[in-house]
Amino acid sequence: MPRQLRAEQTRATIITAAADLFDRRGYESTSLSDIVQHAQVTKGALYFHFAAKEDLAHAIMELQSQASRKIAGEMDARGYSSLEALMRTTFGVTRLSVEGPIPRAGLRLATGGVAVKAPLRHPFTEWLDIASRKLLGAVKESDVHPDVDVDAAAHSLVCFFVGTRVVGRSIEPVARQPRRVAEMWHLLIRGMVPVPRRPRYLTLATQLERETRGG
Repeated sequence: MPRQLRAEQTRATIITAAADLFDRRGYESTSLSDIVQHAQVTKGALYFHFAAKEDLAHAIMELQSQASRKIAGEMDARGYSSLEALMRTTFGVTRLSVEGPIPRAGLRLATGGVAVKAPLRHPFTEWLDIASRKLLGAVKESDVHPDVDVDAAAHSLVCFFVGTRVVGRSIEPVARQPRRVAEMWHLLIRGMVPVPRRPRYLTLATQLERETRGG
């Protein structure tokens, strides 16, 4: 195996192992020795790629941000309405969290324990930007009431979305997350979407939950 490819695979193994431990135990309760043991690599291999535990945390948050931006970009490119694109983005991020530890760890790191440093943007800032942009588009497309405070709605949406995972982490399996996101959207749709347009988006929320659970 070429040396560069082997190094890339080792780095990915270390990141996945660290993400799994950060997600299950938390950042502060995970040591570099724990990560070495879990990844089944040498300390030298770990230090070759990461000088400190904080560097690992930043790498995980950057991967999470890249994945979120990719999903949002794909939804933009498919010609969905603004509200549908936003809904599909939240379920897309949820699917990633169900499938792998890196998005879950990224969220846990973002909620405390690690300072986000430039040039990395805080993931919640990115999500607020996406939500604000899409909700503003939804107002223009008459899918959201014109008197809705877009900034307040975006903030509430992100808090709601993050909160479903933060609360769920302690009391229910991650596989329950699609159901919680669907419940979130059923409440938001009833509060923001004009009555004639609600059936379309309520049906979409149920459909996206089913698709997310089914993989």
